[in-house]
Amino acid sequence: MSHPPIDQQLSELNAAVRLGKRAQAVELTESLLKLGAAPNQLVDAMVNAMDDVGQRFQCKEIFIPQMLMASLAMSDSMALLAPTLVAAGVQPRYRALIGTVAGDVHSIGKNLVAMMWRGAGFDVVDLGTNVKADEFVKAADEQRADLIGLSALLTTTMPAIRTTVEALAPVRARGVRVVVGGAPITQSFADAIGADGYAPDAASAVDLARRLVG
Repeated sequence: MSHPPIDQQLSELNAAVRLGKRAQAVELTESLLKLGAAPNQLVDAMVNAMDDVGQRFQCKEIFIPQMLMASLAMSDSMALLAPTLVAAGVQPRYRALIGTVAGDVHSIGKNLVAMMWRGAGFDVVDLGTNVKADEFVKAADEQRADLIGLSALLTTTMPAIRTTVEALAPVRARGVRVVVGGAPITQSFADAIGADGYAPDAASAVDLARRLVG
């Protein structure tokens, strides 16, 4: 039985990720690997798909459920692709940390940003929720982070965002960028606490991250 050529399957993989077709994305990833497609070709197809998803979200052509399904489709495919990437010596250029600050256990927004960052080619370390300032500092040192994302959903935990940004001053002096986001956070608040950037949604967080590290 003949298989469609690599270029055609890469196009189909791009479409499967964009449309959030998880099973199809995995099947195409398996097929492309068997055909000998270069790992970076698969990554490029999926990253381009997620870029399109982010743009459509910002234009309000799709909404959070569709963006989440696309992110999951890429995540499933990347899990299958990971050993091949390691064997080929392909590694993300940048590492990002993300977490919800101390006193806040909400995770949906944080998780979505983490998935979108992975979809943009970042190596993302998710520290979880209720993360204390010193834990962010320790992880930034241990993980050699380039970027740190701080999330909060509760107005009462906004002071923890400020405290964490202040605690990260020595890390930021080395060039690490800190971005903030979440329901109560605004650009003016981000400016007031000296954060490097603010993103109102997951798609914007991708553009922001690329600008800051690029």
